[in-house]
Amino acid sequence: MEERILRIITLGIISWTTAFHLFRKFLPKRSFEFCNRLVSTVHATLAFTLASLSVEDWTCPVCPLASRPSPSQMQALAVSLSYLIYDLICCQFDKRVTIDNTIHHLVSIVGIAAGLAYGKCGSELIAALCITEISSPFLHLRELLKELGYRDTDLNLAADILFAVVFSFARMVFGPYLAWVTLTADNPLVIKAMAVGLQLVSAYWFFKIAGMMKYKLTKRVASTNLVYTEKL
Repeated sequence: MEERILRIITLGIISWTTAFHLFRKFLPKRSFEFCNRLVSTVHATLAFTLASLSVEDWTCPVCPLASRPSPSQMQALAVSLSYLIYDLICCQFDKRVTIDNTIHHLVSIVGIAAGLAYGKCGSELIAALCITEISSPFLHLRELLKELGYRDTDLNLAADILFAVVFSFARMVFGPYLAWVTLTADNPLVIKAMAVGLQLVSAYWFFKIAGMMKYKLTKRVASTNLVYTEKL
């Protein structure tokens, strides 16, 4: 891995950690998770922007396959790798550590690090970054709204629906295609394994999200019917 990339990763970890502590300092009444989600939202926005700007050909975003990452692609990947390392460590200090989120982070860290170390799979990793981060701001928004006092409101439900739609479309439509082209291209075995692992985690989350939305929509319809009946 190039020394320049290692510097970006190191500086990134320090920067994300500093940002988290600043949020904690200036928002003392907000929870640990709230401040970490603010950092995560900043990363998701930055990562998607950098990844989008580094796509070489929008007529074929995953082309050329199994190629060496361009300088802009390596920078985008290094920034996200630094965040993932920070967030993996930060989440261990939170009260709600989940095994699926930890696996997701580990798979992503190994996959990006392997791509940077081997100098391969640039286009595929950038496409994966776009797919995984495009729904992240909506994921964090729905949780931030709850702490701000908007739990079980129409606004929170709208954020839930928006997140579910974007996540499902990105990870269950484009995700399997990206996993397939990564597997069939001349990529290192570890990157192929991480592509499969990431898609399996995405599928697991998809079914959890589907169950959540079914519950919330059923609850909302029942509540609406109850209010309508009382008015009658």
